[in-house]
Amino acid sequence: MSTITVKDGTEIYYKDWGTGQPIVFHHGWPLSADDWDSQMLFFLLRGYRVIAHDRRGHGRSSQNDLANDMDTYAADSAALVKHLKLKNAIHVGHSTGGGEVARYVARFGGDGSVAKAALISAITPVMIKSATNPGGTPMEVFDGFRAGMANRAQFYRDIPEGPFYGFNRPGAKVQQGVIDNWWRQGMMGSIKAQYECIKTLSETDLTEDLKHINVPVLVMHSEDDQIVPFADAGPLAAKLLKNGTLKVYQGFPHGMPTTHADQINADLLAFIKS
Repeated sequence: MSTITVKDGTEIYYKDWGTGQPIVFHHGWPLSADDWDSQMLFFLLRGYRVIAHDRRGHGRSSQNDLANDMDTYAADSAALVKHLKLKNAIHVGHSTGGGEVARYVARFGGDGSVAKAALISAITPVMIKSATNPGGTPMEVFDGFRAGMANRAQFYRDIPEGPFYGFNRPGAKVQQGVIDNWWRQGMMGSIKAQYECIKTLSETDLTEDLKHINVPVLVMHSEDDQIVPFADAGPLAAKLLKNGTLKVYQGFPHGMPTTHADQINADLLAFIKS
């Protein structure tokens, strides 16, 4: 296994395949680098160097008692980029990984290491409902996520069987292998890290991060996203970016990089080549 050890002693697992311009993939909660299989293979076969890591406490990275916050996630990403000596990279983040990309690019991407970024079904700019974000998701929803962790094995069936992939929609074609793979990835990680990440993904305000990003960013979001509702995410993030483009999808689920990989991969490739 390929790992790096960051400054607090946490081991971060990563995959690094191929040559050419690097694309770095940042996964969502509570998954792992494996959630990018479709994208990794697609871009590898087209001559890109593809890299994905397991966020601390997730997948094959260390299960320790240390920081599970967005600042640390971004710093871990920066440590990996430095270790691999990446330049002119494209960073792609899904859901919580989109928040990780926004903070990483804003804080560490001004040295030529980042060429472009893509935010897919991302938590940006901020999810939680508040006086300053009245269209956000109520705290009760995230409290429900925390309560579900009391029976994580069942909860990690309920999410992919339902809203994550839109399998709860009338006429949806349920893919059991996709559900099983989501469960497998989630159960690999630390329940402590995943529990604490719920607060991070819901309450981290990435507004200022988005404002400070100078590179081109593609914001990809579906109007039928049941996990990160469209109206309070994609359009707002795109408006905050200096060089942002919003790509809107109809009827795609939150987990569209998996269920609609052909379309998402084609749109990412077009953006990267543009």
